Amino acid sequence: MSDLAQVQIRDSTPADYAAIAAIYNEAIATGSITFDTRPFKAADIQAWVDKFCGRECLLVLEQHQILGWGIVKQYSDRPGYRVCCETSIYLTFGAKGKGLGRHLQTVLLQKVTELGYHHVVVKIVATNDGSIAFHESFGFEMVGVQKEIGHVAGRWQDVAIMQLILPHVPPYQP
Repeated sequence: MSDLAQVQIRDSTPADYAAIAAIYNEAIATGSITFDTRPFKAADIQAWVDKFCGRECLLVLEQHQILGWGIVKQYSDRPGYRVCCETSIYLTFGAKGKGLGRHLQTVLLQKVTELGYHHVVVKIVATNDGSIAFHESFGFEMVGVQKEIGHVAGRWQDVAIMQLILPHVPPYQP
């Protein structure tokens, strides 16, 4: 287990965007973690953040350097979906297996609550058993698998859809 006392999780700043892109690029290179297929740059991360509404955020996990990031984004801009968000977390491969992902997910879910979301959705490449088990450990439930919804790395990919309901969070009222 990593020394979590030395870990800081905070809102990202533009100075972090190159590190966020580099971590994401590790996942992209596998062809089995995300459906993005081209390398990202800091400007791409800036473009994400520029489109954020007031209830979205990009956090970084730092331990002497940026080792991971997590995002909360609205599920849809339709008013009826104001209670639902989508989240993702990514760690640099060298940081996996040290408890950092669990720490980041815990803080990210606290942020979800602060932002007033009642329902959390994650979309995971269906062959990513580790991510599915990780999310199950936080109470996420599998609600379905979208078959052959993507074509990455020369093969059809399925996506597992998981959800977490936060019963203590009432419907968000703007």
